[in-house]
Amino acid sequence: MPLPKKRHSKARGRKRRTHWKIRSANLILCPQCKQPKLPHRVCAVCGYYDGRQVMEIKVKEKKKKQ
Repeated sequence: MPLPKKRHSKARGRKRRTHWKIRSANLILCPQCKQPKLPHRVCAVCGYYDGRQVMEIKVKEKKKKQ
């Protein structure tokens, strides 16, 4: 396997890495419950996708203190 003949400077390596950045998630509002969600995904809050319910979401019940 070939090896580099000369060492690359720090600046040269850093110039190459300038495009390695993290992008923020592109969130949209769910048309049913108005909660933010990822596009083209089922809403985790209400279970709707494309105007119809695809998933049934179980609601956690609060425990009563006895």
